Amino acid sequence: MNMPVIGAGTFRLQGQVAIDSVRNALDLGYRHIDTAQIYGNEGEVGQAMAESGVAREEIFVTTKIWTGNLAAGALIPSLEDSLRKLRMAQVDLTLIHWPSPGGAVPLAESMRALLAAREGGLTRAIGISNFPIALMREAIDAIGAGNIATNQVELHPYLQNRAVAGFAREHGIQVTAYMPLAYGKVIDDPVIKTIAERVGATPAQVTLAWVLGKGYAVIPSSTQRANLAAAGVKLEAADIAAIDALDRGERLVRPDFGPDWD
Repeated sequence: MNMPVIGAGTFRLQGQVAIDSVRNALDLGYRHIDTAQIYGNEGEVGQAMAESGVAREEIFVTTKIWTGNLAAGALIPSLEDSLRKLRMAQVDLTLIHWPSPGGAVPLAESMRALLAAREGGLTRAIGISNFPIALMREAIDAIGAGNIATNQVELHPYLQNRAVAGFAREHGIQVTAYMPLAYGKVIDDPVIKTIAERVGATPAQVTLAWVLGKGYAVIPSSTQRANLAAAGVKLEAADIAAIDALDRGERLVRPDFGPDWD
């Protein structure tokens, strides 16, 4: 199963809220669910999928390895623990969530352990998240670009990450955009609102259509049915250029342990 280009993110969802959100997403037709070890909700995500009535093979599931589990001896056991929580034998995609803070664990060590997890059948595909160009190069040197399915990065009209996206494209690595609606800021953006009124869509749909038009996958945390219709929204070249012009390098996710960004 190929990764659906629109997925449902589960960041910050806990307990019954997480269960209800995933169940609702599946009911609405989402078939890509994105979680992570650090979200603390893999168990709830697994429960919601198990109780949804949707066959496992119809759902593309992504999880992410946290920074404390990046050493060779820890990565696979941590993924096995994630699988137990998710109630499945294999996930579709496993990412390194963030580069090891301060390079405490050599990147090559983590990438090779991740590759071993794939070869051991724990995950169908592997990739990276929050990797700038320098670390993408290191990851490619370690295991080859062909083994890296995606780089999941913050990407929205105000932070378009063009250098990272261009480098990924050159090496055949899919870009997955997280936080594409910029914490909802796009909803009130006058440029995007004007385009939305003209094309008969919502600002969120216009924004997601813009992201998809770049060839990226996208995982908004919002699980509105309307988001799924974004793939059918047609933007003109002038619309795309207007949204392109909104880039201002506004990074919303900037933890103190993050890498040196491009």
